[in-house]
Amino acid sequence: MAPLPQRLGYGPDDRLLIISAAGLGGSHAMNEGVYAALRDGLATTGTLLVPCPWAREAAARFRGEDIGVALTLNAEFALYRWGPVTYAPSLLDGNGGMPATVTDVWDHADLDEVRRECRVQIERAILWGFDVTHLDSHLDVLSVRPEFFDVYLELAVEFGLPVRLISSDARRQLGFPAEELVTSAGVATPDRVVRIPPGTIGRYRRIEALLDSLEPGLTELQLQPAADLPELRSLTAEWGSRVEDLLHLRDNAELRAHIERSGIRLVGYRELREMQRSGTG
Repeated sequence: MAPLPQRLGYGPDDRLLIISAAGLGGSHAMNEGVYAALRDGLATTGTLLVPCPWAREAAARFRGEDIGVALTLNAEFALYRWGPVTYAPSLLDGNGGMPATVTDVWDHADLDEVRRECRVQIERAILWGFDVTHLDSHLDVLSVRPEFFDVYLELAVEFGLPVRLISSDARRQLGFPAEELVTSAGVATPDRVVRIPPGTIGRYRRIEALLDSLEPGLTELQLQPAADLPELRSLTAEWGSRVEDLLHLRDNAELRAHIERSGIRLVGYRELREMQRSGTG
């Protein structure tokens, strides 16, 4: 099969980069940050958390941006809760929402309830008016265990959507051939995924290092931009890194210049989706 850039209409040795802004719908501050990064900054795609309380506001502010659905089975914040959008008792913990940890989901979730919940999350995003471009798995809960991965891949095929796999370094430790399964199902996915988790120190140096070492093919860089609002500071101790992500994506002129000098081409998931649906993915 031809290299992914070539199938997308670029040269086989081109270096393509998706810059992903995660967290849309998670809070008002996250909505502010993701949309600012997409509209005024370098982000080329975002991901929506459908069950979260601010997802409806995110839908009301949607203007056609490249947005995927982050299939959500966890509510990881201790003091900020959300629950499933379907009747799914196995996707609730004792604290008024979805489980806080992925281990809790893996240990107790009924796969039929998982499948129904995830399908309805996609359908609800479409009903709200989103032109859904891809699927992601919030906290990787669907990406790591084979029985959950089967649900993830099944929905990607059903809706004709690309998927994001776990970070490139972690794929070698999965114990099952995720990339081969995705490819054989005709589902598109980036060659590599790099995440800089909230709280990581030296974020700009990490981004620069990625740009300088970027290989031919399609790489995705995932960040979590958010506006510096009291809401965000009360939500998580890692608020500073999320604000920093927004500053780099929207206001860092050197980062923009670095990308332009390097010859890296910025793309979104919509191109990947159209390639998949055309049957060339």
